[in-house]
Amino acid sequence: MDAHTTHIVARKNTSLSFTSNELMDHFPFAWLPMDPFTAMALSGTLSPSFSTTSTNDTMYNLNPALYASLVPPIRKPATPTTLEVGRQCKEEEDASIRLVHLLITCTSAIETGDYSIAQGNLSEARKILGEIPTSTGIGRVGKHFIDALVQRLFPAYPHAAPPSPSPSTSIDLHNNFYDAGPYLKFAYSTANQAILKAIKGYNHVHIIDFSLMQGLQWPALMDVFSAREGGPPKLRITGIGPNPIGGRDELHEVGIRLAKYAHSVGIDFTFQGVCVDQLDRLCDWMLLKPIKGEAVAINSILQLHRLLVDPDANPVVPAPIDILLKLVIKINPMIFTVVEHEADHNRPPLLERFTNALFHYATMFDSLEAMHRCTSGRDITDSLTEVYLRGEIFDIVCGEGSARTERHELFGHWRERLTYAGLTQVWFDPDEVDTLKDQLIHVTSLSGSGFNILVCDGSLALAWHNRPLYVATAWCVTGGNAASSMVGNICKGTNDSRRKENRNGPME
Repeated sequence: MDAHTTHIVARKNTSLSFTSNELMDHFPFAWLPMDPFTAMALSGTLSPSFSTTSTNDTMYNLNPALYASLVPPIRKPATPTTLEVGRQCKEEEDASIRLVHLLITCTSAIETGDYSIAQGNLSEARKILGEIPTSTGIGRVGKHFIDALVQRLFPAYPHAAPPSPSPSTSIDLHNNFYDAGPYLKFAYSTANQAILKAIKGYNHVHIIDFSLMQGLQWPALMDVFSAREGGPPKLRITGIGPNPIGGRDELHEVGIRLAKYAHSVGIDFTFQGVCVDQLDRLCDWMLLKPIKGEAVAINSILQLHRLLVDPDANPVVPAPIDILLKLVIKINPMIFTVVEHEADHNRPPLLERFTNALFHYATMFDSLEAMHRCTSGRDITDSLTEVYLRGEIFDIVCGEGSARTERHELFGHWRERLTYAGLTQVWFDPDEVDTLKDQLIHVTSLSGSGFNILVCDGSLALAWHNRPLYVATAWCVTGGNAASSMVGNICKGTNDSRRKENRNGPME
């Protein structure tokens, strides 16, 4: 389907009335405590009988013994001994180890075509799930990988497969993932930090967002712009999203909300929505005609991995990632911000990417559990976030060829690929880490929950107990706009003699 665009303009000096749609807090219901007199009556501590008066002054004689006879006695559970607790923990630990072993053995059997062994391993794995908690630890993540293997083994019976989400459902899941922890907040904060330093001093700013979603990244940036000494710059945002389905143009709706917010903080604002189903179908004419003296920034949050292909794909057809990076080079932005998963899930062998994914998502679920402990009462958000991650797991385990889009790669591979394409890394300053930590602590429970921000070769990584989960980098066109003088030092890349070609660019 051809792409189409929509324009929204908000001017600082024009009258614009609107009502804000605020998200309402959800207050969980709780059981009210029992009336103390009733509680005492059930325990038999009141006198044999007592009287109470109703609203019409009628007297009732209540016999506590009668109530006690109707309510079965509450038996206090026996407190397990230290030895019993230790034995139970040891049994659960052994069962968890057996579960991981069975899942890996099953995957190996599927890869070699020994489906009878794979089916037997899955049956054993399901039995083990009944022996360990499935609301925490390896049991929680293991059930999703078992379901994914079932779907891979029996594709004709898609009872375990998550349905393909509609664009609106994907946005809802994305929003819940944003609320669930510091993951997307880290991505947005680091990207905004790089953009602010790159366009410092410019009075016209154009941001091209490769995946606008609900536009949650940009109000914080507008707040900084509005407080800038000398006044905010004129801002235009080109937001990219999927083609509308069902007659509702959600991209246009997001643009309206952004225009209202920009107006409220006194920023001259222009919005353009560009609808395409794949980023490699973008053309430069879709992204508005450049304005002289305008600083352009391109923003990509968890999008580039979707453009990778198998290394043995048809070499005659350009890889989607190559097409998009050529467009970036042609636009020549002041800064190109990229945030990606720090994971290795793009290997063709099923066993390799399954094993890597199992341990990566075990870490993700552990971090989610820690966030749940820090912020109680978020069961709905946690369950929807689990659906979000479950979709990624199914894609990695079940998808092959063009059907697989969650092709996460490690930072080292991205650095070589982007350098080879003609981009130069713009290093984050180490002293920016403290600023970002303060920002994240302000909006999440990052402090004291096991999260940290690591600095590695000019990149910033959100880590859980020092295991990186997401990595943020910034880039400029080699020999293009001098963003390096504004953002930090430039990484010169690696020696070209160490690179070799494949369908996604250079790889070690």
